Amino acid sequence: QVQVVESGGGLVQAGGSLRLACAAPGSTFSINDMGWYRQAPGKQRELVATITRTGTTNYGDSVKGRFTISRDNAKRTWYLQMNSLKPEDTAVYYCNLVTDWHIEYWGQGTQVTVSS
Repeated sequence: QVQVVESGGGLVQAGGSLRLACAAPGSTFSINDMGWYRQAPGKQRELVATITRTGTTNYGDSVKGRFTISRDNAKRTWYLQMNSLKPEDTAVYYCNLVTDWHIEYWGQGTQVTVSS
């Protein structure tokens, strides 16, 4: 069974920063894309950021310039650095990976709450 483990959520004041991490320890398949998505109450899950194996990134419009995605291929870990957080960033954040066989795996989700 593939494990995708998230960490780093929590409560922060507006303007603050948080760093999320996601790892797929013990897995042996090749990982193509790694990503982060979020879902706020009453809303659909939306793209936050993705990064390809070669480092090409893509961001949702609402986080461009504030969030940065990165990955460490050797550690099979990826990160989301979130700066200048806003109350509207409050959501459950899910990490995601896509294998070279185009199979997706998801983390369990971590709550990020930004207070005004």
